[in-house]
Amino acid sequence: MVDVPERRTILSIDLGSSSLKFAVLAVDRDAEQSVLDGGIDALGAANATLWIRDNRTSDRAVTYRSLAKQTAIAALLTSLNELDVSVDAIGHRLVYGGPTHEAPARVTPELLASLAGFVPFDPLHLTNALAAIREIERTLPDVPQAVCFDTAFHRRMPTVAQRLPLPRDLWATGIRRYGFHGLSYESIVRQLGDAGTRGRMIVAHLGNGASLAAMRDGQPLDTTMGFSPLGGVMMGTRPGDLDPGISLHLLREGGYTLQALEDVLTRRSGLLGVSGISADMQLLLQRRATDAAAAEAVELFVYLTRKHVGALVAVLGGLDTLVFTGGIGTNAAPVRSEIAAGLAFLDLHVDPARNAAGAPIVSADGTAVVVRVMETNENLMVARHTWTTLFACRPRSGHRDHGGSVDRVAIDGSERVVDSLERK
Repeated sequence: MVDVPERRTILSIDLGSSSLKFAVLAVDRDAEQSVLDGGIDALGAANATLWIRDNRTSDRAVTYRSLAKQTAIAALLTSLNELDVSVDAIGHRLVYGGPTHEAPARVTPELLASLAGFVPFDPLHLTNALAAIREIERTLPDVPQAVCFDTAFHRRMPTVAQRLPLPRDLWATGIRRYGFHGLSYESIVRQLGDAGTRGRMIVAHLGNGASLAAMRDGQPLDTTMGFSPLGGVMMGTRPGDLDPGISLHLLREGGYTLQALEDVLTRRSGLLGVSGISADMQLLLQRRATDAAAAEAVELFVYLTRKHVGALVAVLGGLDTLVFTGGIGTNAAPVRSEIAAGLAFLDLHVDPARNAAGAPIVSADGTAVVVRVMETNENLMVARHTWTTLFACRPRSGHRDHGGSVDRVAIDGSERVVDSLERK
């Protein structure tokens, strides 16, 4: 007999190249409740700090400073221990799932070996994520883990949208268009529900990393990022689409090594590269009236984003809904209005007052395209997928395994009883 699963406490981890975001959520079949959330900004830098907002008390505190990447996970687990927060499972957002991983999966030795083989495809993100998973395995060996792939959402795109115009034998090696920010797009689709996703929709996830996705009735048709998170629209420190001849030229004539080329493409391009000031869109908006380079960076970001919207409109054959999400998408009203200003031919118009207020719907009354501003929640999607992968529809048993409840865990070498929300 299979019982209806009860509520579980899930730690969701999103470890990037220079930041860590996390959340603890109580999850059951029908709902989620936030316990706490937090993050580490500028991970590895001298000013890196771990902060936590406890949603049980509304307290916000900085618990550790000057964190190195190698100690970030240990500091997080120690902080949870100090806050008397115990977890039944841990889920990880993984940027890259490769050609063989199309759905969330339980962490096993076989899965880790498979993912290790894809590190050359995405060394920037995957190396850090695998190190975090192994650190948790050492520290909390009885707590099950799951991985949720940013690429999985886009694997449902038509094959023609996944192919690259390269020799056919390269497809078999895994070189194709994967797309990223899939968990963010899933979050938007889930929030809107069936009625909200009917028709032709473009979601613009605009932040330090930025991409767009075209969907029909909530199903993905195309996206701007390709083989790696470097492609597509201009980003905070990444260039987006480039003529591949530029990389060849820099290697052949510019004296660039592979490492130097990777550095310029991942850390020194985009808004930062064009402005010469910052990757922070809010700062550039503040300075553009007096700084020509800042103004040019904002103008180029708007221009290229609008250009990609136009390309996806062609894929969709029109547009019914445009959603802005991500840090820039939700917080930079001028960017939204300037992108929309070039899309009037679609009968897409933004109401200035609604846009300035960041209203849920910022489009003007009576226009053909609904323009929305929405917060995405990737951590919630990771927690939901983790609950489903590890606990949904599992029979109860008298023994403990990695799919069942955990009675004791060791954090910082001290064993303590886990009193999970499921047993409260």
